Amino acid sequence: MTGGTMQYRHNVGPYDVQIADHRHVDGARSVMLDTFYRDFGHGYRPDWHQDVIDLAGTYLTPDHHALFVATKGDEVVGTTAVRAAGPKSPPHPRYLAQRYPDDVTAQLFRVYVRAEHRRCGLARALVGLAVEFVAQQPRYQALYLHTDTRIDGAEPFWRSMATPIHDSRDGHDDTRQTVHFEIPLPVRPQ
Repeated sequence: MTGGTMQYRHNVGPYDVQIADHRHVDGARSVMLDTFYRDFGHGYRPDWHQDVIDLAGTYLTPDHHALFVATKGDEVVGTTAVRAAGPKSPPHPRYLAQRYPDDVTAQLFRVYVRAEHRRCGLARALVGLAVEFVAQQPRYQALYLHTDTRIDGAEPFWRSMATPIHDSRDGHDDTRQTVHFEIPLPVRPQ
């Protein structure tokens, strides 16, 4: 992890929100897989979720990637991940892939909180740590994400924190329910 001696950790009531290490990997994977099956209803898809199988190699090893977790005691109850990746075209519009190239774009992934721990401020705290992390990485010029608007609460949550940049519902493809966002990064000290 790059960022010098910066501490990526906050307390939110009885929860610790922190950058993950190897002891959190199995719990984080469980939160992610449960979300795919229980909340999204489509289960694990190797073409979409290959990072979940190798969380350590994807998020813990590269200096400019990170995995954040919310824990209550030893249990991982929430996740957020950052990696260098812009949107892919297809399935997303080509202009978005051009606007957010992989080498200078941080993308938020896997912002999930177990149902029984929602409405406690954990997702907001996890995203806040991710924003702090990205702001400390000189390579990143933007923080991008997209969300499926069919997930209860997802769109209002992201609209409260990020700027919408593309809404696929505005086009002629009514099968896509994706809204793309950018989260403003704090100004880096010169």
